[in-house]
This record gives sequence, structure tokens and C-alpha cells, in this order.
Amino acid sequence: MKILAFETSAKAASAALLEDGRLLGEYYQNSGQTHSRTVMKLAKDLLDNCELSPAELDLIAWANGPGSFTGVRIGAAAAKGLCWGRELPCVPVSTLEAMAWSAGAWEGPVCCCMDARRSQVYNAIFTRENGSLRRLREDRAISIEELAADLASISGAVLLVGDGAALVYETLCAGRAAPECSSVGADAHIGPARRLVLAPEYSRQQRASGVALAAWAALQAGAAPVSASAVVPNYLRLSQAERERLEREAP
Repeated sequence: MKILAFETSAKAASAALLEDGRLLGEYYQNSGQTHSRTVMKLAKDLLDNCELSPAELDLIAWANGPGSFTGVRIGAAAAKGLCWGRELPCVPVSTLEAMAWSAGAWEGPVCCCMDARRSQVYNAIFTRENGSLRRLREDRAISIEELAADLASISGAVLLVGDGAALVYETLCAGRAAPECSSVGADAHIGPARRLVLAPEYSRQQRASGVALAAWAALQAGAAPVSASAVVPNYLRLSQAERERLEREAP
């Protein structure tokens, strides 16, 4: 099975191609350019260089939120357009779960963090065991202070990933909430005494390869693909425009 995956939920955009659980290729761009300009070009170049056509794809996957409202919509539009044009099934994936699949060979708790502004992060917590992923916390919008209290109940070293990982790391490690902190690097010692471990920048960001791996894992676990027309983005909270409208309409 060949899966084409998109990730556009944050600043970086990427497309990845997976065949039967094996990553064939991934094109990633973190230049700050608008995703509507980049993501379809990345996907086209990826397919061309893998000598594949859209007709040879079996499934489309994409990061369906949470994340940037505009970014999630662009990814959904790109993926749904391919689904409808080729009559392909799809697997929408939690952005946060996809980030945990990108955590590499790490074994243990993975705390996925996206900067949600307004002193909050989008967050979910998983644990990786023998290459498998188990969810510990559902996707949520949470303050960093609440997250710190929750992390205190999790034993062992916790890997921080996502575009909000550095914010969480710097906030908690600068205060009393998490005194034992480490970053992953050539000279970093990572042991059970370390409470928070900041993943290196290149593996911290959201990536389409994680989306593809999450979709493949869902299929292997028995999940059924769905029609693209039935998928609604998962924003976790209202947009600023919707919040302002509700405030104006409030008695």
C-alpha cells in the first residue's frame, strides 16, 4: 500500500510517501513561505522523483489538527482534492500523534507540544515501547502550568517534541516545576534522573513522515479508511474570529 501524507499544521510544510510501512521519501520545507504555495509542489516533486503517479497511490493521509487554523485547512484542502480527484480513501491523523511517531528511537514518554498562543499549548502525551505507541493523554489545549502538574505524575525521562517544545522546556526549566532538564545532543547524558529532555530541532518539528506512520499504524490496528467528505478538522478550540463573534453576541 502506498500512502501520500501531508503536514501543514505549523510553520513547516512537508509531504511524505510510505509503502507498506517503509518510508520512500519525504520533502520538508521550513522557510516560512505560505503552505498553499509549497505543499502541492513538494508532493508533486516527491512523486516525480520516486517515479510514481497519483494513479498509483492507495491512500491519502494528513495532519487534521490541532494546529494553525489556516495551515490545517490548507493541508485538508490539498489532501481532499487528491482524494476526490482520484476517488481515494483517506486517514486523517491527529497532528500530536504524528509528532510522537516522529520521535525516532526514543523509548518512554513523549510529550507533544504545539504553541497555541494565549499562554496555552496543544498537547498530548504518549509512551513509545518497542517501536509501538500508546496514548496516555487525549489531545487538549492546556496551560503550561497545568501541563507541568500533569508531567509530575509521569515517571522517568519525558521527551519534548513539537514547535512548542522549546517554549515548554524553557518555561519549566527556568522555574521550580522541572529542575532536571536536558537537551538531546552529542554530549548530553540522558538517564532516568532527567525529567524533561528537549529533542533536537531537526527532529522536533511536525513532519509528514510521522503522519504517514500514524496512518499506517492505524490501518494495521484495524482502523478503516474514510471518505474525505466526512472529515472535519479538529481545531480543539474556537478561532479568534469565532471567539470575538461570540463575545459580541453575548448578552
